[in-house]
Amino acid sequence: MRVAILAHEKFPDHAKTALGVLRYADYDVVGVLDRETAGDRVADFVPDVQDAPIVSSMADLEAGSVDALLIGIAPVGGGFDSSWREDVRTALEYGCDLISGLHYFLEDDEEFATLADEYGADVWDVRKPHDELTVAEGVADEVDAEVILTVGTDCSVGKMTSTMELARDAREAGHDAAIIPTGQTGIMIEGWGNPVDRVVSDFTAGSVEEMILEKGDDHDYLFVEGQGSIIHPAYSAVTCGILHGAMADKLVLCHAAEREMLAYDYDVTVPSMQTYVDLYESLAEPVYPTSVVAGALNTYGLEDDDAREAVDAFEADLGKPATDVIRYGTDDLLEVLL
Repeated sequence: MRVAILAHEKFPDHAKTALGVLRYADYDVVGVLDRETAGDRVADFVPDVQDAPIVSSMADLEAGSVDALLIGIAPVGGGFDSSWREDVRTALEYGCDLISGLHYFLEDDEEFATLADEYGADVWDVRKPHDELTVAEGVADEVDAEVILTVGTDCSVGKMTSTMELARDAREAGHDAAIIPTGQTGIMIEGWGNPVDRVVSDFTAGSVEEMILEKGDDHDYLFVEGQGSIIHPAYSAVTCGILHGAMADKLVLCHAAEREMLAYDYDVTVPSMQTYVDLYESLAEPVYPTSVVAGALNTYGLEDDDAREAVDAFEADLGKPATDVIRYGTDDLLEVLL
């Protein structure tokens, strides 16, 4: 499928969904929409993902050259910015499908629904959960697969990236591994999944358990995409739900180098790595005992020498094998995970 990715004013540093799709999805990206960097190319900013031209609007792409417009950014709260409306309208008039991970459902927008019907376009609101979700039964541990969950010190520290890298490399090494997608980016990449931050709070753990049960007897390893952080005031409930629903055998702690305060302007200091280990392990233990066995450090923005020092320091603080999975690969982590 040929897609255009909307990432206005956010590419690349604050376009996590766009970068995830560019790096891991099977889509053929024909353009990234960003008014601030139009005229450049993706490779000018991020050299290790699929390259594409950056344009200022959907109208800069020819009708017929794109099959779908994908919303590649998700503001806090998942709202729809009115400045995007013209691009979405143009995409629908081109006959393009829409793929969106916002909490604002495009299929419920009267104008977009009318245009989609008129031009024969489909709208996939990735964050819309199905209607049959229910509470967890506490049976995810009954599957045959080994379950590995990425957990975070904060939001936007690399949980999705680490999950994708570990699962891909495990498969390349000959292991039968699958991904359990829990967020909009993972669902867009894998083509299925439950958006755990959108389900009824009572059903969060159940939505993860449902996916574990669906895939757990067909694979040897399941890599579960974590969300949020157990100490984040806004997102800790989702993190806890995933932890209890997955009943993971092993945890990988993800952290961003030089992160001192929690994301999105919360006045909470990042505590020690051992504090996180204790919190995750003690919270999981009554439901299903597990351990943090490795760490993944996001060193984006650091020079090579500084990145290496940061990884070494993180590994020492954690007391477990650690690496940056993008810079240095996953071999050290897979050795203790598989």
